[in-house]
Amino acid sequence: MTPTFISPLASPLVAFLEFKRKRGFRYLRAEFTLRSFDRFLYHYVAQRHSWRLDAAMLDWLSSRPERQAVSTAQDLAVIRQFWRYLRHRNPRSRGPEPTWPRLPVKSTFVPYVLTPEQLRTVLNLAAKLDRPRYRCTLYRTLILVLYSTGLRFGEALRLRFKDVDLRARVLFVDDSKGRSRWVPFHHSLGPHLARYLRVRPAAAGVGPDDRFFVGAHGPTLPINTASVTVSNLFKQAGLKPQRGRAGPRPYDLRHTFAVHRLTRWYRQRVDLQAHLPLLSAYMGHVDLIGTETYLTATPELLALAAARFQRRYAYGRQRDETKAE
Repeated sequence: MTPTFISPLASPLVAFLEFKRKRGFRYLRAEFTLRSFDRFLYHYVAQRHSWRLDAAMLDWLSSRPERQAVSTAQDLAVIRQFWRYLRHRNPRSRGPEPTWPRLPVKSTFVPYVLTPEQLRTVLNLAAKLDRPRYRCTLYRTLILVLYSTGLRFGEALRLRFKDVDLRARVLFVDDSKGRSRWVPFHHSLGPHLARYLRVRPAAAGVGPDDRFFVGAHGPTLPINTASVTVSNLFKQAGLKPQRGRAGPRPYDLRHTFAVHRLTRWYRQRVDLQAHLPLLSAYMGHVDLIGTETYLTATPELLALAAARFQRRYAYGRQRDETKAE
């Protein structure tokens, strides 16, 4: 489907997307960025008799000062490529490249890893949700799925009926970040999923392509609705202030899954070098570099790592002393 744009640069924007995709780039997030710029430009031009593209681009980048700098940097990367594409198409029609703002390219956000006690508190609070009563089962099940499987928030909300196999205890994540994968889950999660299905609104549909998680009054559960509800549960649990970015985000359930899995492996004394690629594939990463983002050091994890090193060092020293004798 050809993307629809409405600004004076609608045609070049469509051509730019086609140019990128013909070269193998999926460019999905970038398309949302370009659509945002297109809407801004449409109103920007309507309010001005004369305008310059470089000024419009810079004004668009600064139009949402509440955003994190790293998010604006991602938009900047896309808009710079679009500028250069336009200049390459018609070098004479564009002036010098704008002086782009210098922004950090990496997030400085520190993930919040919930403790088992904090998770239980959040789940207990979810069980008290009402209006309608169905919400308590919905959000308790959603949080359990996110924590138990490490799915991305959007991946869980996009699950369809045909993607959830309670018998085989496996979820199918279809085309996320350019990859599809099977996600097995522990048998203890099965009864919670079955309980959710018993109270799920029948009006939402039970066809193979119908969404598994649905709202109380619709065929889908909007990501903003779910995110706000889970964030409010974190606030009620005392983990997050009423305002500001501090405290856990819904996405931190994925971080919590990864760290807790690594912690269990340390306790079981497994070969981490052999198991980390399994964790990477399970979470849908291309390589271990993507997984490293989620392996936040916690006091418990550091203590287990130190204990493993101490055992290894003590064993090595004892072996050397035996050889010397």
